[in-house]
Amino acid sequence: MNTTTATSDNMLFCDYYKQWISVYKEGAIRTVTMKKYDMAYQWLVKLIPELAIGNMDRIAYQKLLNDYAAEHERQTTMDFHHHLKCAILDAVDEGLIPRDPTRKAIIKGKQPRDKKPKFLNQYELHKLLDDLNLSQDINMDWLILLIAKTGMRFSEALALTPKDFDLSRQVLSVSKTWDYKGNGGFALTKNQSSVRKIPLDWQTIIQFAGLIKDLPEDKPIFVGNKKIYNSTVNDLLARHCKRAGIPIISVHGLRHTHASLLLFAGVSVASVARRLGHSNISTTQKTYIHIIQELESKDIDIIMRSLSNLS
Repeated sequence: MNTTTATSDNMLFCDYYKQWISVYKEGAIRTVTMKKYDMAYQWLVKLIPELAIGNMDRIAYQKLLNDYAAEHERQTTMDFHHHLKCAILDAVDEGLIPRDPTRKAIIKGKQPRDKKPKFLNQYELHKLLDDLNLSQDINMDWLILLIAKTGMRFSEALALTPKDFDLSRQVLSVSKTWDYKGNGGFALTKNQSSVRKIPLDWQTIIQFAGLIKDLPEDKPIFVGNKKIYNSTVNDLLARHCKRAGIPIISVHGLRHTHASLLLFAGVSVASVARRLGHSNISTTQKTYIHIIQELESKDIDIIMRSLSNLS
C-alpha cells in the first residue's frame, strides 16, 4: 500500500474510499454486503472522479448526494449515504478532511415506484397454497409452502438438508444459507441471531418426512445440478398468484406474510423476531410498524371495555 498517497490531501476521494473498503470491509462482511460497498465506489467514480479528498466539504458532499438522488429513490440514497459516512468520518479522524461534511446532509430521491403488495392476508394465502402442485417429489412449490409456513429467508430455505429436520421434536434447524447469488455452496447466515430452531406444525412434519426419507443427509433438498435464481421462483410464485386471483407477491413477501399472520393472531413481537431470526426486536417493530399500530388500536378498544366493566 502506498502510504504517501493515502495521507495526501491531493488523493482522490474515490481512491481513498476504495482503499478504505479494502482495509476495513474486505473479509469482515458478507459477500452480498461487500457488493453494496463496491457499487457505492462505482458511483463515486461516475459522479466525482476528480474530487480530491481535501476538497470534500459539505457543499461537495450535498451535491454528490443530490446527483445520486436524481437517479434513485430516497431510501436508496439514504443507503448510499450510510455506506459513505463511515469512511468519511475515518478520513476526518485522520485529518484528511477538515470537518465532517455529512453533518446536516439532506437526503432526497425520486418518487418511489408503485410497490408490489408485501404480504397476503390469511384468505389469500389459503388460495395460494391450494394452487400449489405438491407432488410426491421435491419441487419449488414445496419451497414456497415451507417459506410460507416458517418465514425463512430464501437463502436459508435453499440451504436446508434432510439433517436439518428434527422430525421427532417437530423443529427445523437454520444454521446456514445457500450462496445462490454467487457460485453456489453453503454460506454463513445473515447474523448470529439467524441461527435458530423453528417449530413446525405436525402436518408439515408428516409431509416432509415422506419427501426427505430417501435423500442424502447433507445435500440441500431444493438445489439440484442447475443454478437456482430468485427471479425463477418469483416468476413461479407470480403464476400461482395469478391463477389464484390474489395479489402478486415475491418470495420475500411470503416471509412478510408469515410474520404478519402471526402478529394478527396475537403472537408477541419478541416471538416473531426470534422465529424470523432478526438480530433485535427493533428490526421487527420497524418492519411491521403498520401492523403493530393497527393492533394497538384494537388493544385500546379492549382496554376501554375492560376498564368500563370495573365501574
